[in-house]
Amino acid sequence: MDTFDVLIIGAGPGGYVCAFRAAQLGLKVALVEKRATLGGTCLNVGCIPSKALLYSSEQYTFTKHHAAAHGIKVGSVDVDLPTLLKRKDSVVAKLVGGVGQLAKARKITVLSGTAAFESANSVRVTAEGGTVSQVSAKNIVIATGSAPVELPFMKFDGQTVVSSDHAIAFSEVPKKLVVVGGGAIGLELGSVWSRLGSDVTVVEFLPKIIATYDDDIVRNFTRFFTKQGVKIETGAKVTELRRDAKGVTLLAEREGQKLEFPADKVLVAVGRRPYTDGLGLDKIGVQLDERKRVKVDEHLRTNVQGIWAIGDVVAGPMLAHKAEEDGAAVAEWIAGKAGHVNWDLVPAIVYTDPEVASVGLGEDGAKAKGIAVNIGKFQFAANGRALAVDGSDGYVKIIADAKTDRILGAQIVGRGAGELISEVVTHMEYGGSAEDLGRTIHAHPTLSEAVKEAGLAVSKSAIHALS
Repeated sequence: MDTFDVLIIGAGPGGYVCAFRAAQLGLKVALVEKRATLGGTCLNVGCIPSKALLYSSEQYTFTKHHAAAHGIKVGSVDVDLPTLLKRKDSVVAKLVGGVGQLAKARKITVLSGTAAFESANSVRVTAEGGTVSQVSAKNIVIATGSAPVELPFMKFDGQTVVSSDHAIAFSEVPKKLVVVGGGAIGLELGSVWSRLGSDVTVVEFLPKIIATYDDDIVRNFTRFFTKQGVKIETGAKVTELRRDAKGVTLLAEREGQKLEFPADKVLVAVGRRPYTDGLGLDKIGVQLDERKRVKVDEHLRTNVQGIWAIGDVVAGPMLAHKAEEDGAAVAEWIAGKAGHVNWDLVPAIVYTDPEVASVGLGEDGAKAKGIAVNIGKFQFAANGRALAVDGSDGYVKIIADAKTDRILGAQIVGRGAGELISEVVTHMEYGGSAEDLGRTIHAHPTLSEAVKEAGLAVSKSAIHALS
């Protein structure tokens, strides 16, 4: 039986980063992955392919609807879907191949197959052909990620009722696409297919889409989004999927009113569940919480000595960058180093156009907690670079403690919000104030100047706006 210092089950962003960091620290590392390629959901069927599709569909939209206003003359503009999907696949192949090369260069043993615990320090790995091997390790890290949630009466069939895994590879643009769920995944993929010609309706049970954001951010984002042709139906409870000779119809109700949404395809994007299927955690006594997530302490240790868990299988936001930080910290803790993760500062992004991004506490959340705050806003319509690149929709919003001026959070709706949020995270990491942010020199002309101005606006000192 092969024995390792660290064995990681799952080679997604959390798992492979944990493996790479452990190898850097001189540990003998094995990585188990059931897919043929490394990278997990994110690189193979999630974050990366969806962003490739978003970018390609943005170029199509610009060429078809906006190029003429820039003095760019084009003829007939059509979608070549096979080529578009081929490009997406090439981006994925390049990245997963790169992860594989890094694993090899760092002398990490990669085991292909499905893992199940035999004991607290040994795992059985069953390869696709049925070959079984047994591996032991001083430390085992559960990094198996998550899977899309199914609705009980709408099981995924890959054809009509689809998950995000299927929605990155439609063979043709659906005439009518109904998206169940108004979170990041549903909005991003709905946006892709809407740009490519699909009639898209988003059906959300809650009173608003992207429900964790402040009401003013959601109102503006919804307005921008619907201007692009996507229909938003909030407060609608999905009750049934009716099939007949004409196709399928999604049934829902709102305040006693019956709603019907005919569709060619229904994308169910109501969340993800931690994936611990077949691991045999009950066999070794690893505890789960009420949501079937692996219970861990503040150092991501389970209740069983030598077993750790990271990423989507533990409490916290199901985001790749959070999993990466978990993985690096666990590797450092195992190696006796001072690993660190600030789980209060995990940024979240919706990669539509405009994008939406947030970190920390929102204005609504602060009010709910009784925290007195000052708010600074700056509109992209007053930013020179935003006007130059057709990015004038939206604004930056900084939330600061009214007594100390310490930045408590930020929310941004607008072009490039996902890139801009990072500097706010950086200032918050060292306990920076809105004044610190506002007095940091930003290059001109850049979109990031809107972040600076929003920081200044907290004290009503914005230079390029009346505040």
